[in-house]
Amino acid sequence: MSRRNERILLVESDPDSIDLIARQALQPLGYLVKAVSDAPQAIREAARFAPDVLLVNIHLPGLSGKDLLVALSSQGVDVPAIVLAEEGGEAEIIQAFRLGAVDYLTTPLREAEVVAAVERALKQVRARRERERLARQLAQTNKELKRRIRELTTLVGIGKLMTSITDQRALFTRIVEGAVTVAEADMGWLHLRKGDSKRFVLSAQKNLPKTIAAKLNTVWDDGISSLVALSAEPLAIHGQALLKFKVARLGKAALVVPVKAQDRVIGLLVVVRRKARPFDSSSQTLLTAVADYASISLINANLFKALEQRARSLEAAADVSHAGEQFKGEILNNLYGRLKPSVEGMARAVDVLAGHGDEHEDPLHELRRHLHNIQQVLDGLEKLVRVRDTSRRTRLDLVELVQTVVAEHRADAAARGVSLQVELSEEPIYVRANAKQLRMAINALLSNAVRYAGRRGEVSVQVTRPEAAWAQVTVQDSGPGLTATQRERAFLPFYQDGDKTQTHPGIGLTLAKEIVQLHGGKIWVDSQATDGAVLHFHLPALDGYAG
Repeated sequence: MSRRNERILLVESDPDSIDLIARQALQPLGYLVKAVSDAPQAIREAARFAPDVLLVNIHLPGLSGKDLLVALSSQGVDVPAIVLAEEGGEAEIIQAFRLGAVDYLTTPLREAEVVAAVERALKQVRARRERERLARQLAQTNKELKRRIRELTTLVGIGKLMTSITDQRALFTRIVEGAVTVAEADMGWLHLRKGDSKRFVLSAQKNLPKTIAAKLNTVWDDGISSLVALSAEPLAIHGQALLKFKVARLGKAALVVPVKAQDRVIGLLVVVRRKARPFDSSSQTLLTAVADYASISLINANLFKALEQRARSLEAAADVSHAGEQFKGEILNNLYGRLKPSVEGMARAVDVLAGHGDEHEDPLHELRRHLHNIQQVLDGLEKLVRVRDTSRRTRLDLVELVQTVVAEHRADAAARGVSLQVELSEEPIYVRANAKQLRMAINALLSNAVRYAGRRGEVSVQVTRPEAAWAQVTVQDSGPGLTATQRERAFLPFYQDGDKTQTHPGIGLTLAKEIVQLHGGKIWVDSQATDGAVLHFHLPALDGYAG
């Protein structure tokens, strides 16, 4: 083993001994030898020279060699010491061993004995250093292994989430959290393409500043993702190059990985480190794997949504086909209740015309009135029959459609003294629907609300997206509200609630229910409402990136 640069501190006051140990025995073999004559110098040099072995004479002027061992030990200097003693000084040598010495030499000294003692001490030093090196290497390997296990665990966890989380928004949040973890980043976010445009929506984030996090579910340009969207290749950037982009305000190193579906960039996964520690190829590989999970989740979510919509349609059809005899009986009773007064009134009018009735009545007026009522009932039946006609459905903005229908009702509401309030989402909410049918459903709810709101009443309309998968319309009026029985029968056709004088056909809410169910949605009366009537319906929503 090479002795080059191994340091020996010699503490000896005798020049002859110094010459023998340093010049004659150790230096020719390549050792670096530093000689001092007393303990104070030895203490200073121990800190400065950092020796590997200490050779110290027990009998030094001033502080003894034993005092020096005590002083060095108290300062935490852990250097193997070889004591030099005269023959017959066994008691002092034993004391030196108790103070930490590892070997001893007796005078007169011999070069071979000096070299052998130093080699024995250095062998211990080398063994200890090798153990320390191996321990450090093992610790580093364990640290790296733990990091790899953590990364793989995160990736496996994300994979499991794809089958355990049906809420797509929650899944995106977990994907971003996983990306930040595996990339050892400080923050991250997920962009999703908005439809067929070149703009991207901030769909999930972790640790972004509040001002940016508030832009969730809206278009946000971080200044760098658009480049990756064009190239469709990952980009790791740091230092001066990053300063050209807005993202530099968030950190000093960034990594952007595209989320692809059939070679088309549908999203972008971005992570940022606050410190100038570049992302390496390992981070890029791991983040690409997370981006692949995101891509798979998007594709699966779209398939799941299509299956879910189909299941809802089948369920709605099953609900209709298994409505039961009681439901059919309710419909027939309501229809009978609407037609019987008109038929009886027409019979009375015919009697008058035949000279057998009350001549004070205008028989022609009564005939026209009752015929009109029968015509309304027949028109209602025709609408119910034809509402199931399948027509082409298109992607439309529910917010815009509701706004249009509300505008058509403002004049009627004003004539009745009804205040019409609207609360709409600032962003479009897309659904796939037949525009004519959906307009008919919204119109039915608004007409019903305006009619029952009362003079100087209020009607409010809301369009929201309470969950990622649903778009919801709520119509509320300030009228008398609905009893429990009325809520149960509200959607039955020709239901009059005891009012035999109403002139509308009584199938508006029924039509609305049929249309909503045909579109895979649900309509209901809010049973918790205390003021007026509140009706909701929701439909499957289309995501901004979906076609």
